Amino acid sequence: MKNPLLRIVHFSIENPRKVMALTVVITVILLTQLPGITVDTDPENMLPADEPVRLAHREIKKEFSLYDSFVVGVVDDTSEEGVFRPETLERIARITDEILKIDGVVAKDVISPLTTDDIQAVDGVLTIEPLMGRRIPDQETAERIRGRALENPILKNLLVSGDGKAVNLFVPIKEKKLSYRVAKEIESIVERHGGGEEYYITGLPVVEETFGVEMFRQMGVSAPLAGLLIFILMLFFFRSVVLVASSMVVAMITVIWIMGFLVGTGFTVHIMSSMIPIFLMPIAVLDSIHILSEFSDRFPSVKDKKETLLMVMKELFTPMLFTSITSAAGFASLVLTPIPPVRVFGGFVAAGIAVAWLLTMAFIPAYIMLLPERFLKRLHRRSKGSVLYRAQEYLGWLSVRHARGIAVVCLVVFAVSVYGITKTRVNDNPTRWFHEGHPLRVAERVLNKLFGGTYMAYLVVEGRDGVMKTPGMLEYVDRLQGELSSLDVVGKTTSVVDVVKKISFELNDEDPAYNRVPDTSRKVAQYLFLYEMTGDPDDLYHLVDPGYSKLNVWIQLRRGDNQDMKAVEAFVYNYMRDNPPPAEVETKWAGLTYLNVVWQEKMVRGMLKSLAGGGVVVFLMMVFIFRSPLWGFISIVPLSITIAFIYGLIGMVGKDYDMPVAVLSSLTLGISVDFAIHLLQRTRQIRRESATWEETVERVFDEPVRAIIRNMVVISMGFAPLFFSPLVPYQTVGFFFAAIMAVSGLTTLLVLPALMVILRRPLKL
Repeated sequence: MKNPLLRIVHFSIENPRKVMALTVVITVILLTQLPGITVDTDPENMLPADEPVRLAHREIKKEFSLYDSFVVGVVDDTSEEGVFRPETLERIARITDEILKIDGVVAKDVISPLTTDDIQAVDGVLTIEPLMGRRIPDQETAERIRGRALENPILKNLLVSGDGKAVNLFVPIKEKKLSYRVAKEIESIVERHGGGEEYYITGLPVVEETFGVEMFRQMGVSAPLAGLLIFILMLFFFRSVVLVASSMVVAMITVIWIMGFLVGTGFTVHIMSSMIPIFLMPIAVLDSIHILSEFSDRFPSVKDKKETLLMVMKELFTPMLFTSITSAAGFASLVLTPIPPVRVFGGFVAAGIAVAWLLTMAFIPAYIMLLPERFLKRLHRRSKGSVLYRAQEYLGWLSVRHARGIAVVCLVVFAVSVYGITKTRVNDNPTRWFHEGHPLRVAERVLNKLFGGTYMAYLVVEGRDGVMKTPGMLEYVDRLQGELSSLDVVGKTTSVVDVVKKISFELNDEDPAYNRVPDTSRKVAQYLFLYEMTGDPDDLYHLVDPGYSKLNVWIQLRRGDNQDMKAVEAFVYNYMRDNPPPAEVETKWAGLTYLNVVWQEKMVRGMLKSLAGGGVVVFLMMVFIFRSPLWGFISIVPLSITIAFIYGLIGMVGKDYDMPVAVLSSLTLGISVDFAIHLLQRTRQIRRESATWEETVERVFDEPVRAIIRNMVVISMGFAPLFFSPLVPYQTVGFFFAAIMAVSGLTTLLVLPALMVILRRPLKL
């Protein structure tokens, strides 16, 4: 054993009980760390705590007393009156009263017909009072409430739908992490007090928290199911429960060690790190499948466990070491991304690959050495008439006899894939992480059709003190709001300008000519002073600061897509560039919709850079490993084709490049090169032992290719349970997991042998 690392294998073979005991002790220690798990499902924490946009978001929320909120929509489309009937409005009042009592709800800022003020002038006196009371005596009163709401541009499409049939309740919460619990309490309240009308709950805080909760539940279901299916498929190939069990134990111990270490070292389990087990499960069994495949083929003729293990490990040790190093490097490249949870994810998956390699080298030989001989007597080589053998022979014949044709097809596929990549659109929307029929998705569709939008963004315009009282500045903001409202994605905008215009309209006998900003700063100041004295000044200060140097425009979007938010941001930038404001001002953005754009763009950009950088690192490692730039080049061909094909397919079918797809880029890099290294390294080994190239091909397309096919089938099919998950990211991971394995495996088995045939002379084969 020339390689000093092979001493691990030798030690395990000679001391199996010690290895088992040490493994159990470490596993128990790390298992005890798991109860201390701390879960964080807030996507906002995808950005560093000191990220400028995050600091600005917090500052704006504090300055304008803003809280993250979600929406409770009340809809009744069975009559012309909709929800504006006495009994329905009284139910809404009772539900509102219950919501105000929920721990964690910011009661003073709840928006509902019961708590939200309307602006009216009665006999020339400004009156600001709640839109309705708790008792609605008759239908006439209900209709009057609806009429007042629809006549108030601030309330229309915010509190009351444009068709006058539905009502929205906005529920602000002290902390975003409380949204799931508060939403569940509201559902219970609705069950007690609701009537025939429909109630819908949606909004980014509850969407993001619900996804976090359901994702952890799905992890508890999907990961074991995937593990079970992998076990069944391996059992089909190896026909030995005890042998297959060793591979599954390695996978489970790997997950326990890594998650135990993650929790034990104080890391929070975020959305990204919660996916570590489902990534490690397939990676952890890759090497053991190669070992079990070769062992089960050789043992029937060798008939000695120790001798068979030494033969198998000697041949497989180097390719398994190389594949583990390159796979770990692929995931470790994520440490360079600007997203903290992604760095944790990449670092711990890379560590998990190292742990899986160590366990495979130590645990598998020790396990086999402790097995009674009777469990191994059933092992036998597969018949050469089996489907697997026929597939191997056909792939060998096809790749060697039609090498140039395969190369041409490969180039065409690559070119088409590159074209598909140019069609890729980077976009995401957390609500779409749920399936179409999920209550949150249904609520989003219904309420965004009826109202101005459930996605909120804030545009803060800041200048010198008092500038937001000047008619010129207010008129400018009014024009900007009008232009924004013309965008398809924007359903409504609200600012202090709307308050000033409404007061002017009411104090001038509802004359449409006065539904505008007053001509003088003095009159603007008078109107705002009247509002402060008559109503709740805190309501006003959600829209403007006390010094009137900062103005906050509420922008309601009908969709939460990143592309829509970016379009709004670009529109404002271009409008203010082409139409300079009358005073020098600066702008800032805030709101969860905007924050999601920032972290998701950083994540996607970081993943792409990581993918590119990781690809370069893998290439250089291949050049070093094989001591040849040419060998290094052909080793990354399957990786390049797989990446191009998968992301080209995404672009061609119109699938957005979103968070789940971005995460898969690391998986593509980490696994695609695995098959190539095994095939190339085994080919080089076998060629040194073979008299002719033909003999080399025949031997390569025996056990080495059989192990690759087994790996390809087991892993790609093993994650079929993810297809049926109610969470779209899991479906995406499951589908593309299978696609990555299938494409990289087939490319390796067809293209690499073809390239070796074409380049035999320079490759010295």
